[in-house]
Amino acid sequence: MKISNPIHKMVFAAMFLALSLVMPFLTGQIPEIGSMLCPMHIPVLLCGFICGWPWGLVVGLVAPVLRSLIFGMPTFFPKAVCMAFELAAYGAVAGVMHKILPKKKVSIYGTLLIAMIIGRIVWGCAMYIFMGIDGGAFTFSAFIAGAFTNAIPGIIVQIVLIPVIVMLLENPKIIKPKE
Repeated sequence: MKISNPIHKMVFAAMFLALSLVMPFLTGQIPEIGSMLCPMHIPVLLCGFICGWPWGLVVGLVAPVLRSLIFGMPTFFPKAVCMAFELAAYGAVAGVMHKILPKKKVSIYGTLLIAMIIGRIVWGCAMYIFMGIDGGAFTFSAFIAGAFTNAIPGIIVQIVLIPVIVMLLENPKIIKPKE
């Protein structure tokens, strides 16, 4: 699905923002399960793919902070603030890479993996900086655990689900009803 109309992009971005606010309820508001499944990441990554990098960046930046202010989860500082940087990177990188890479299935997977890795690195840098400001420490082992080890179920869900959704939305034969 190629969205070129700015109003359509705004509507889709609003839908992805709404999804990023409500999808964590699927984990029952249990932080440990939410950290494993990363439900906010899926709509932000999809927004980058579908709406482009500016919208993906904004939705990623706003979603965790807004969710923290409305529902109290994730905790505002440092978690929601660092997630805002991470998700903004996801949305922006997914949008940029999807635009510049060839429109092939393998490019969708490549884009997703690059966005996920860069987003996690941005999260680690933000955690390191903000934990230092807060008087705490953020070690390399804490980074590996938080970015990869504890998030393996969510990473698998993203790798399986996101490319399929993007391919379905980009194939007009599947979406368009027969006349």
